[in-house]
Amino acid sequence: MTVATQLVETITKGIQEKKGQDIVIVDLSHIDGAIARYFIICQGGSPTQVEAIAESVGDLCRKDMGEKPVGVNGLGNNQWVAIDFVDVLVHIFQPEARMFYNLEELWEDAKLTKIPNVD
Repeated sequence: MTVATQLVETITKGIQEKKGQDIVIVDLSHIDGAIARYFIICQGGSPTQVEAIAESVGDLCRKDMGEKPVGVNGLGNNQWVAIDFVDVLVHIFQPEARMFYNLEELWEDAKLTKIPNVD
């Protein structure tokens, strides 16, 4: 298992710990010129939940893997928070912003893996 795939698993766990919904893993590893190997897209139902998911992802990646993001954008408005781990980009949306940007459709050649919601 590569570091990137371990990171995907850890990030997914961090999202699920804060009840993030509708997680989609976008595999860009076979697409030339892609800006990362993976996108992970999810949503939270409120600005508070979006921020909590972002914190959970950052904390778990630091604790379990010793990985820190090179950048975090969007904290404060919490409509869309992007966390950059170089090979893995995490996008945490509120539902309206997610529908508007529709990142899942941006990379039509990518393999999409939908993770079932955890109750």
